Amino acid sequence: MRLVLTFAALFLSVILLQLSSGGLGPLDALSGFVLEFSTTQIGLLGSAHFLGFFIGCWWAPRLMGSVGHSRGFAAFTALGTIGILGHVLTDSPYAWAALRIAQGMCIAGCYTVVEAWLQAKVTNETRGRAMGAYRVADMGASLVAQLLISVLEPAHYISYTLLALLCTASLLPLTLTRLDQPETPEAPRLTPSLAWSRSPLAVAGVLVAALSSASFRMVGPVYGTGVGLQTNQIALFLAAFVAGGAVSQLPVGWLADKFDRRSVLIWLSVAAIGSCTLTATASNLSTAGIMATAALFGLTTFPIYSVSAAHAHDFAETHERVELSAALMFWYATGAIAAPWVASALIQWYGPPALFAMIGAGHALLVVFGIIRMRARPTAEDRTAYVYAPRTSFTVGRLMSRFRENKTPDSSGQG
Repeated sequence: MRLVLTFAALFLSVILLQLSSGGLGPLDALSGFVLEFSTTQIGLLGSAHFLGFFIGCWWAPRLMGSVGHSRGFAAFTALGTIGILGHVLTDSPYAWAALRIAQGMCIAGCYTVVEAWLQAKVTNETRGRAMGAYRVADMGASLVAQLLISVLEPAHYISYTLLALLCTASLLPLTLTRLDQPETPEAPRLTPSLAWSRSPLAVAGVLVAALSSASFRMVGPVYGTGVGLQTNQIALFLAAFVAGGAVSQLPVGWLADKFDRRSVLIWLSVAAIGSCTLTATASNLSTAGIMATAALFGLTTFPIYSVSAAHAHDFAETHERVELSAALMFWYATGAIAAPWVASALIQWYGPPALFAMIGAGHALLVVFGIIRMRARPTAEDRTAYVYAPRTSFTVGRLMSRFRENKTPDSSGQG
């Protein structure tokens, strides 16, 4: 409890940020329908968010080095508030896309500051508990954020003002904290080729994870509207995905530590193909059935990033871990920029089931590539422990690197 209170300001800032950003994505999609945006224009908003996220991940460590943690956090929060409030001034989808870039930069930048602050303050004895509380705060707020759209009226200034207030409020806990501002860590080098050289399958895995998560979160409301869900049902639909992903972490982590991680990736993708096929082809599913498929989809796709990251780190040296984490995040962000726009274009051309057809095809390719890689080389004999890898910033690898040094109970990989 004392540890949680120590970092309460940081965690509260994360919760408020997640509520504002997590609610903005689905609200924008539903508002786009009200304002008669095309489906591809709605997808463009999601892609713009991840473009801003990528820029923020790269810029944030450098800005912190220039102005410090608190001022950096304030600057990014200001960008986020502008990105939300600007929605009420125009109904141009392209102006909204520019505003979503600013909001994406805010999220990446603020998470970078929080994670750098945590990294500087935790010790080896408190790291596990601190990261556990951090994950609960982040995932819990993400779940609640999906439910927010059930009470936010699309394309209404009050809805966007409320999200802007939540974003601005995130300034208060962190700027008023009594924790001493730490020294700014050196920004990790961004070397995307490092991830490919250590594990081509891991790169493929994080790209498919981006295809699944980014397209579902940003374009899921388009699918929900297309199949006749009401706004409050769309909120539950998105929340079921997040809940399924949260529940999956413990059992999938156990499997990934006990068996060959490539096999775990393959079977997760096979299950994801099943859930995608069911959702794309079943025309008479009840509302409860649609919610169940969303939860199953989250259960099978959400852990793929963490399993892929663990597999890549099995082949990395200790001094490469921070840069490898940043490289994997680069590939995830790259896939996440493209996925929402491509998904929305397919929905516009072929209808709502095309979203899950696209995701299922991505997982099918991952299954084939996984089998090829299993034949190309054996699994690592000395493996790192599986840890849930947040997709929040290029610097999160600093927080996770010490966990990677803990070896699995059975490092043979044979189960």
